[in-house]
Amino acid sequence: MARKMKFTTRMIEALKPGPERYEIWEQGRAGFGLRVTPGGTKSWFYLYRFKGRLRRMTLGRFPEIGLAAAHQLHAEAEGKKERGIDPGKERVASNRREREAPTVKELVEDYLNNISKRSLDEDRRIFNLDVLPAIGRKKVRDIRRRDVLQILDGIIERGSPIQANRTLAAMRRMFNWAIGRDIVLMNPCAAIEPPGREKARDRVLGVDEIKRLWTGLEQARVIKSVALGLKFQLVTVQRIGEVATAEWQDMDLEERIWTIPESKAKNGISHRVPLSGLAVEILDQARALQKRDEAEQGHNPGEGDEANWVFPSRVAGRAVTVAAFSQAVRKNRDVMGVKDVTPHDLRRTGASHIASMGIPRLHISKILNHVESGVTAVYDRYGYDAEKRCALDAWAARLMEIVQGEKPDKVVLFHGRRTGSET
Repeated sequence: MARKMKFTTRMIEALKPGPERYEIWEQGRAGFGLRVTPGGTKSWFYLYRFKGRLRRMTLGRFPEIGLAAAHQLHAEAEGKKERGIDPGKERVASNRREREAPTVKELVEDYLNNISKRSLDEDRRIFNLDVLPAIGRKKVRDIRRRDVLQILDGIIERGSPIQANRTLAAMRRMFNWAIGRDIVLMNPCAAIEPPGREKARDRVLGVDEIKRLWTGLEQARVIKSVALGLKFQLVTVQRIGEVATAEWQDMDLEERIWTIPESKAKNGISHRVPLSGLAVEILDQARALQKRDEAEQGHNPGEGDEANWVFPSRVAGRAVTVAAFSQAVRKNRDVMGVKDVTPHDLRRTGASHIASMGIPRLHISKILNHVESGVTAVYDRYGYDAEKRCALDAWAARLMEIVQGEKPDKVVLFHGRRTGSET
């Protein structure tokens, strides 16, 4: 049945479902009506003609859309029709765009598939831990500053203000990436200050601590690739993220050079690291470890089929992550007899001890791949490979003295065996 009447909210609320669907029309509003199903669902609609064809447009459900809002939607649709726009077709297109608009989860997946390896694992951990559970299902375009703040507030409430800083930084990078690809127009992280107060660390291990850490890695409850990676970081004085993503293709053992490509370098600048004899012996140990593990697993790789990561994790095809290195140090401080130490402290320790040996600060800066400023930096394209090699060789010799108290030809790495005896 169909009838016309003056609509009021009370009247709409009082309508009862019948055995069949029925419609009522409002007096004085062309084509505006309400449909009531046997199940009790009440939906506003607009019936109109466009270019000679009768069309029906659903405006929404009552009570989610009240009478006043339904009147407004009807008026807007009427206005579009008068301007030669089919309101129903436009609504269908709008609904399609809404369905196809990416969610935060989809954005995260797209972003992680396109960023450099150096920050992939840490960003994935951050997004999985705090971002996706909170806003993963939301449309990217609907994310506002308050959504970001709620995530940060939750992290702070559990007592992790520095982690809140890291989460903010990761989200800011992702939304900036999305702006560059025209996925969003603004970054909801803009104008949000890091909530945690960062305190610059100045931890430098002394001689005794270096020896305890080096030898303590033998008893530490870590896989050998982790222990080797930490020693390699101390010897080469590079960032732990760059050690974690080191691949055999980056190593030229004949020239004794490790090239860190710009995609892996934290500052985005390609970097050549001369390898001391000690660094090469650690790499030999890592290669022997991989071949032994492959043999135990019944895999006999052919030439060129070798695992790509220098320091692989237990998960096939994956490298040890920065988080795994940090966790290994944190959980084994007592075993190693060294308190309050992080992987980054090893880099600072190496640089500080190199400086104490009289190596010029410029050469140390080149080893650390720090970005220089000023006109001189623009014109100075000399690589300083010779100076870096001299400094790193001297640091390796000093490490030998610290660990063994002498200057042997070979350095003990694991289980009391000299790496030179490994085959």
